[in-house]
Amino acid sequence: MNLPVKFSVRAGETYDAIIAQLNARWGIKFVNRFEQKVTKTISLISASPTLYPLADFGMDVHRCVLHKNCSMFYRVHSNHITILYF
Repeated sequence: MNLPVKFSVRAGETYDAIIAQLNARWGIKFVNRFEQKVTKTISLISASPTLYPLADFGMDVHRCVLHKNCSMFYRVHSNHITILYF
């Protein structure tokens, strides 16, 4: 069973900032590849919420490394998953 995935306000803000920075530095092709990776990763997390390890700082927050310079942090709840920030 796939859990629904929700973005926190902070996740939306940090995601938008990353997209803007990637576009300014490397262009739309790189942005498209990054967005595809994020979409695929969210699908994986939805199907298997504990796929990625807990972050070092605890608090039941998982860390998924999307790129060597970018990670996505999320929390698993009983009925959904919340993307906290990037």
